[in-house]
Amino acid sequence: MNRTWIIVLVVLGILFLGGCNTYNGLVGKRNDVDNKWADVQSQYQRRLDLIPNLVKTVKGYADFEKSTLQAVVEARSKATSINVTADNLDEATIAKINAQMGAVNSSLSRLLAVVENYPDLKANQSFLKLQDELAGTENRIAVARDNFNEVVKIYNNAAQKFPAVIFAKLLGFKTKPYFEAEAGAEKAPSVEF
Repeated sequence: MNRTWIIVLVVLGILFLGGCNTYNGLVGKRNDVDNKWADVQSQYQRRLDLIPNLVKTVKGYADFEKSTLQAVVEARSKATSINVTADNLDEATIAKINAQMGAVNSSLSRLLAVVENYPDLKANQSFLKLQDELAGTENRIAVARDNFNEVVKIYNNAAQKFPAVIFAKLLGFKTKPYFEAEAGAEKAPSVEF
């Protein structure tokens, strides 16, 4: 009888230690996902912070289509109105962010196309610096998205593999959605003058 209790206690101890180890591993990986999502948001904020300076610089040089300027400002305003945290991150939220950032991309593309008509502006150092900053920010956004998707993959793998999947379901660890490109993003945008 004593031997049976010892075996049961040892098995329960092993399960408890395994569960603790799995739980701690999943918490660390979930926190990595949260951190990388914060990096993506930080780069989006950087982009949105640059837009007013870019618009102001362009506006100072050219009296161009008011609708283009208004579209950039409105897209930025809508994009800043989205409040997303890693806790409410799901596929619908990522799709909403993609749509808003797509509108920002589209309005910026139109703005930069209009700028082509102003040779003095294209040669201005302030504008060139802002344009370089914006290009650098776009690269940072791409890297941040890639890093986010990488840690989501690691987290999802950990939460879906056996035996961790048992503990993940019991403890409420749900898989996280990947950041996906907008529909049609594989096509290069056309810029017309």
